[in-house]
Amino acid sequence: MSNYTQSTNFATKDALSSGDPLKIVKGTEINTEFVNISVAIATKADLASPTFSGTPSLPTGTTGVTQSAGNNSTALSTTAYTDAAITAVKAALFPVGAIYTAVVSTNPGTLLGFGTWTAFGAGRVMVGFNASNALFDTAEETGGSADSATISHTHTASTGSSGTHTHPLNGGSTGVQGQIGAGFGYGASNDNTSVRVTDTDAGGNHTHTVTVDAAGSSGTNANYQPYITVYMWKRTV
Repeated sequence: MSNYTQSTNFATKDALSSGDPLKIVKGTEINTEFVNISVAIATKADLASPTFSGTPSLPTGTTGVTQSAGNNSTALSTTAYTDAAITAVKAALFPVGAIYTAVVSTNPGTLLGFGTWTAFGAGRVMVGFNASNALFDTAEETGGSADSATISHTHTASTGSSGTHTHPLNGGSTGVQGQIGAGFGYGASNDNTSVRVTDTDAGGNHTHTVTVDAAGSSGTNANYQPYITVYMWKRTV
């Protein structure tokens, strides 16, 4: 792109005295001026839909530099403004205290180009804040265990009161005859030297109390919910 530069000073010719050959305007002088004007016009950008070449830039202090974030007008913007606007948007999406998750280990400060980020929540899952539950009513409160679980418990049991049964009883004696006792049957030999007692009375109700010892079970990952591993980062600055 070039500017028009006048080659012939026509006003100077007017000041010359009559008869001076330099006072005459020559056709070549006029032609030179038209060529200069033509070149300048041809190398300038059009007002409508211009196509720029080289490295165009806006002067410091123009609308393109000073416009605010969120400006959706047709004003031009510089790379400085665009970079600042993008940084402002990213900072709004990830303010200090925000958590960033990814499946790559690259620090978000490198990926996003701003902020100081530290690794967060190693080996833990996140749970929503709950003011009504003392376990979850403070940000960054931790709890739970990844260790294998051992669950112990006891049971107390007893039988019913019914337990009717008999006890067989055999014995021998000499010279015993007649009724031995209520509920006992007997038999006597011909020489009255032995007695066979067959069984006791049927009555024998009683109870049993049974205590089951503590029992437990354990296994690998017994406390784990279904999970997927990601990298987590917290913005600190």
